[in-house]
Amino acid sequence: MPNANNAAQTPSPAGAAQASRRVEPVAEDLGRRFRAAGFALALVGGSVRDTLLGRLGNDLDFTTDARPEQVLKILRPWADAVWEVGIAFGTVGGMKKAQGLDGATRGFQIEVTTYRSEAYDRTSRKPEVSYGDTIEEDLVRRDFTVNAMAVALPESDFIDPYGGLDDLAARMLRTPGAPEASFSDDPLRMLRAARFAAQLDFEVAPEVVAAMTEMADRIEIVSAERIRDELNKLILSDHPRKGLRLLVDTGLADRVLPELSALRLERDEHFRHKDVYEHTLTVLEQAIDLEEDGPDLVLRLAALLHDIGKPKTRRFESDGRVSFHHHEVVGAKLTKARMLQLKYSNELVKDVSRLVELHLRFHGYGSGEWTDSAVRRYVRDAGPLLERLHKLTRSDCTTRNKRKAAALSRTYDGLEARIAELQEQEELDAIRPDLDGNQIMSVLDIPPGPVVGKAYQHLLELRLENGPLGEEAATAALHEWWAAQSAG
Repeated sequence: MPNANNAAQTPSPAGAAQASRRVEPVAEDLGRRFRAAGFALALVGGSVRDTLLGRLGNDLDFTTDARPEQVLKILRPWADAVWEVGIAFGTVGGMKKAQGLDGATRGFQIEVTTYRSEAYDRTSRKPEVSYGDTIEEDLVRRDFTVNAMAVALPESDFIDPYGGLDDLAARMLRTPGAPEASFSDDPLRMLRAARFAAQLDFEVAPEVVAAMTEMADRIEIVSAERIRDELNKLILSDHPRKGLRLLVDTGLADRVLPELSALRLERDEHFRHKDVYEHTLTVLEQAIDLEEDGPDLVLRLAALLHDIGKPKTRRFESDGRVSFHHHEVVGAKLTKARMLQLKYSNELVKDVSRLVELHLRFHGYGSGEWTDSAVRRYVRDAGPLLERLHKLTRSDCTTRNKRKAAALSRTYDGLEARIAELQEQEELDAIRPDLDGNQIMSVLDIPPGPVVGKAYQHLLELRLENGPLGEEAATAALHEWWAAQSAG
């Protein structure tokens, strides 16, 4: 199978079946072991789809008529490691180091799942799982036809009962059965449709879009964690605009990310403010273009959410202008609330909401006459998020006025140059007062307490305003401050 790094290809119906036979030797070996034990095994789902697209990596998914306990008996003496995390849902995982088609030895991540069907009832957030007896039963319960193809092992016979190969060639997402039945069985599949559209740059069949629109409220039965994981995959994809637009157009975003839908503000008749929704999608794409070490979830979430405070702060001024005063502050609060509801980690919530809060800070300093003090405060407030703030701020320029865009870019170039200059002079990344807490207590002869914090903050402000003072000058400044406190 081709490596995941290879460029994706669109298979032709004539050549795809032949390509599907090029399974990794490790898969054929496992197929022979299941055959010897009296069971069937097939490479299935995304593994087959990605093989045909020329993008399969080291993750291999299999399906079998063996029950999980029987799968364990076959895998344990063969795999280098085995885990049972998903065994309640019929899945046994493992890892096997083996030689690939390219001759290199790699670690293959393997999941073997018993033929099954699963469905949600009307109230439960957890699917009910029952085992099936044929691979056709297993394939029809899968989300999309392009994921409902299999390769029987060890013979490498291609199995495609629902036309997945034709849909793959047409770059189209359809469901094996009626989409209404599929989405009723597992409503998360509606989000997966948007995610696959974004990951694979596929279109979604009209009847599938119609079912997503009609059944959007069904997504509310799915846990926040599962929704969050699908959103992450969509946002980290190559074409997130495509998936996000589908969520908004079908009404799914109203249930899982309503702040995004709310950005579709009605533009005033004189077009005095830009389309915030389209602007946001463009900012996201421009932020992606600035990524240097692969997809950055913090940056992408900040780009997606940076303007969500605008609907709540929009005002039509007396002169006809439209304002969004303090939308960054409101947006940071909304970001925190939404991300917590989606069960993001506290650290991620803190970082993304902080970037949203800071995304306008650059524009608050005018046309570039930055004082040393302003630069220090900018860096101090951004902290470890500084590089991401650079990218977000640059991405937030979507004007079509080339002269204005160039001026903004030059101004920000100047700011970054000033930051680099000051960093060389005074280790700007870790700005601290010239005296620490212990020194403050010693100089003032006071015990630990709130006063020490106030003194520390005073010295920090002096440090930001004036640069390094040195211990002697800082001590004199501290005495002066303390005298003023005592006099007051």
